[in-house]
Amino acid sequence: MKKQFVIRSINNSDESLCVDIFQREDNTFGFDEFRRDKETNEGWYKIQSYGHNVYLTEQEAYNHACEKILWLYNKN
Repeated sequence: MKKQFVIRSINNSDESLCVDIFQREDNTFGFDEFRRDKETNEGWYKIQSYGHNVYLTEQEAYNHACEKILWLYNKN
């Protein structure tokens, strides 16, 4: 698996959901959605896997994340 580096992390209003925009070693971009339960203190876990999609720019990845993830779209 190629390494990826999170370059932007966006939380919903109560910080229970998060979208990470990441860059791969080959300079392509992607995103995934995560959730955490503050009560359990177990950290973040992936709830939607979009990371297999490849985008040429960070903005393109972000725009597609807004199309797929309703709370992120509504935040803007």
